[in-house]
Amino acid sequence: MTARFPEFRLGSVLATSFTGTLTERRGDAVERIPTPQRLVDWLAVYDLAVESCTTAQLELARELRESIHAAATAAAIRDPLPVSAVHVINDFSAQGRAAAVLTPEGNRRWQLSSASCVEDALGVIAADAISVIAGERDGRLALCASPTCQAAFFDTSRSRTRRWCEMNTCGNREKKARFHANQRKNPGPAK
Repeated sequence: MTARFPEFRLGSVLATSFTGTLTERRGDAVERIPTPQRLVDWLAVYDLAVESCTTAQLELARELRESIHAAATAAAIRDPLPVSAVHVINDFSAQGRAAAVLTPEGNRRWQLSSASCVEDALGVIAADAISVIAGERDGRLALCASPTCQAAFFDTSRSRTRRWCEMNTCGNREKKARFHANQRKNPGPAK
């Protein structure tokens, strides 16, 4: 019997999607890359396919993830970026040896230096984080309004007022909680 892992929470922004591999940070945390193979699976979803991953590489990935989360959170609330997080992100970006290549369809794809180089994939994620945190993209960093989540996400909505990292999870949960609280405050007539 194979182990059942939590589903990935996928988004359109690589760096913030990567931080979403640990969810419910302020509640009962859910680790979505608990094993090296799950990191391999997650990277493949984002066209950063590697053949394998060691436990040490998984720990490096988690270090990068937490640094991106810390820096993105600070940027979202307009606090100074944590120096240690900036160093980690910059180091991973500098160490990666991935190259951007153009596909025949006119899309950009990342080519890693070898199929076993998780560090190259992490370098791509770090470079994406730099782009997002530095404000080089059209959108804004924000924090999920869910008190148990507080994930940093990249808001590209027209009004830039999105409140939830994911409407299907955090948004629905909060709306249900509000509905039930209102039902308790204002019970309908007995039938």
